[in-house]
Amino acid sequence: MSDAPLDLLVFGPHPDDLEIGMAGTIARYAAEGRRVGLCDLTRGEMGSNGSPEERVAESEAARAVLGATVRVNLGLPDGWLRPDDPEHVRIVAECIRRLRPRTIAAPYWRDRHPDHVTASRLVTHAAFKSGLRRYTTAAGEPWRADWVCYYFINNDAPPSFVIDVSAHYARKREALACHRSQFAPAGSNAEATRLTSPLFAQLVETRDAQFGARAGVQYAEGFIVREPVLRANLAKITLTP
Repeated sequence: MSDAPLDLLVFGPHPDDLEIGMAGTIARYAAEGRRVGLCDLTRGEMGSNGSPEERVAESEAARAVLGATVRVNLGLPDGWLRPDDPEHVRIVAECIRRLRPRTIAAPYWRDRHPDHVTASRLVTHAAFKSGLRRYTTAAGEPWRADWVCYYFINNDAPPSFVIDVSAHYARKREALACHRSQFAPAGSNAEATRLTSPLFAQLVETRDAQFGARAGVQYAEGFIVREPVLRANLAKITLTP
């Protein structure tokens, strides 16, 4: 992998979360020639279906579909992410310093799944620490991303802005399908979960379609930022897919 900074680094609590929230945006960035990195905080070992090894392999297959430059898994304990644990923060901050993203994407801080909430806080904490000159990690120099954006997994809210992903939505579906152990598990030990129901896929697509329709496009993914979005003027800018 090149030593050049990444344009975007997306953090997901478990394998498949970042695809649910923003696979279309990832695919669009990659198609436009931008360097995108993906980072799963855990291997999803607490999930009802799929082994950690299967989930990591599925994640790599999804990376290839989306065209991301790199995907890493930090192997933090599923179900036990600790935003205030110095070691957890240091592991994530070191990843940021090593990959040097201009933009960081993290899960939205309000979500029905506790791991998604703690992952949001952990990445936010680590992104801040990564930029401190006197904060030490085993590798990497201090690095401050331009900003942190937050994407939706289960819950949503009025977004700060949306990204038109209509032209790349087939890639999102294909990337989600790579996670067979979660959405279409096979075998006698397969457990019915919220993810295995067709209603979950409907939920994701309905949200993306609603964001898109409100913006005048077919599909869009929504993001929240904590600071005002600066515009040069009040003119409406038309963005092409």
